[in-house]
Amino acid sequence: MIELDGSYGEGGGQILRTAVALSAVTGKEVKIDNIRRARPKPGLSAQHVKSVESLAGICEAHIEGCCMQSTRLHFAPGKIKGGIYEMDIGTAGSISLFLQCLMPAAMHAPCAVMIKITGGTDVQWSPSIDYLKFVTLGALSRMGYDCEIRLIRRGYYPRGDGCVEALINPSSLTKASFDTNHCDLVEGISHSSGLPGHVAERQAEVSQKKLQEFGFDSKISLEVNDYASTGSGITLWCGTVGGSALGKPGLRAEKVGEMAAEAILPELSAGAGVDIFLADQLIPYIALAGGGSFTTRIITPHTKTNIWVTEQFLPVKFKIEKMEKGLFRVWV
Repeated sequence: MIELDGSYGEGGGQILRTAVALSAVTGKEVKIDNIRRARPKPGLSAQHVKSVESLAGICEAHIEGCCMQSTRLHFAPGKIKGGIYEMDIGTAGSISLFLQCLMPAAMHAPCAVMIKITGGTDVQWSPSIDYLKFVTLGALSRMGYDCEIRLIRRGYYPRGDGCVEALINPSSLTKASFDTNHCDLVEGISHSSGLPGHVAERQAEVSQKKLQEFGFDSKISLEVNDYASTGSGITLWCGTVGGSALGKPGLRAEKVGEMAAEAILPELSAGAGVDIFLADQLIPYIALAGGGSFTTRIITPHTKTNIWVTEQFLPVKFKIEKMEKGLFRVWV
């Protein structure tokens, strides 16, 4: 039995997602107290409840305390199963964060796991679905993770109603180094739904202009739709670094494009192997692979928290070194 203080470090949902994911993989029961204690609305949100319940369905887990606003959870995993699943987050909750909870376990199923998920594809405080597909999975594929993401329709806050299919095949991870990022062209997708077509165009144009000012060539595709969910956004990526921005009422499309460029430029200029968001996502996978390394420009609270949680479940010890050029190297 592993017992965790859910208020450790940044004290958010990351502790919950990583803990139950690694519990499912290792077969170790986990109890988490003080879940999201310092948040304005402490305890589990609807998205957290759905994530834990869905993971429990895949690994035949027994769960206690999995309800709205609960600050204590007991997760006792069983056998991981393959198969076809349909899951509805029920809100504009992030599909990307939802998948973060399921992906480590799903690759250990004896056969493929196909998951159709309804929720938010492009929402605040989470990786966009394009970031997950092109940055996160781009990196994990180098370690042997076998997953395909298919975007069916986008879902923005507050309506949600986006839909994604994820096909996760049985995978065996190997060690990989992400100390450098080899990329010559910034790629991207500028998208909108229920808005004039020029919104996506303006977002892309300003991003490209801003990137060009700093010497980076780019190729940004446009995606204009008329889904039930209204919104816009842009995600940029270059190898294992990325950046994104979302539109909202009153925010000009030009500003959205500028924000996306400003999100990725520090990562490109720093010369780090991975961006600060991918860094924390890689931690459990490096541990499951038995080793690996990356460089990044900042060790965020999310990364520190993920290291702490991962070390509770697996026999690894992460090391962090500050390098001469100001970057940080993390390795096992």
